[in-house]
Amino acid sequence: MLIGWIVGCEIAFWVLLAAGLLARYPLRRPRAGAVLLAVTPVVDLVLLVVAGADLSNGGVAGRAHALAAVYLGFSVAFGPSLVRWADVRFAQRFAGGPPPRVVPKRGPERVRHEWREWGKAVLAAAIAVALLQGGRLWIDDPRRTEALQGMTGLIGLVVGVWLVGWPVWVSVVELLTPHTIGRKQSRSKMKRR
Repeated sequence: MLIGWIVGCEIAFWVLLAAGLLARYPLRRPRAGAVLLAVTPVVDLVLLVVAGADLSNGGVAGRAHALAAVYLGFSVAFGPSLVRWADVRFAQRFAGGPPPRVVPKRGPERVRHEWREWGKAVLAAAIAVALLQGGRLWIDDPRRTEALQGMTGLIGLVVGVWLVGWPVWVSVVELLTPHTIGRKQSRSKMKRR
C-alpha cells in the first residue's frame, strides 16, 4: 500500500509542477502557477503523514517505509532545483526567456557544480537517515523497524560512491589535466600572424 502512495506522490509532484508551469507561462496566470508550485511540498507532507500513520497503527516498517524516507530526503534536497530547472526551460520555450545555463564539461565551474550536487545528496541522506532513525525511536521495537536500519548503510554507500565518482573524480581530473582549450585557440591565432 505504501509503495502506491510513494508512486502517487511522485506522480503528483510532476503533475503539480507541470500544471504550475503551464499556468505560469502558456496560460499567462503567474499567480495560479505560483500557487500550484508552492503546493508541491504538500505532497511530501502527505507521504510523511501516511507513512507515520501506517507505523503508528502497528505496521511493520518495511522497505517501503525506508524508501519513503529516501524519497522525502531526495524531494526536500533536490526538489527546489528540479523546479528551477523546469522553470527556466518553460520560460525559454513559452515566454522568450534566456536559454538555460549549461554547466561546462571541464573547468572550475564544473568542479563547483559537482561538489554542490554532492552537497545536496548529503542533505538528502541526512534527512532520510533522520527520518529512518526517528521512526526507529518512535516505534521503539527493533523487530518492527529492522528494515529502517538496513537502509541507513545503503544510503551511506550511495553517498560515498557519489563522492568518489563525481566531485572527487572531477576535481582530480581538473588538477591533473588543466583546462587548455582557450590556450590552444590563442596559440593557433599567434601562429597565423
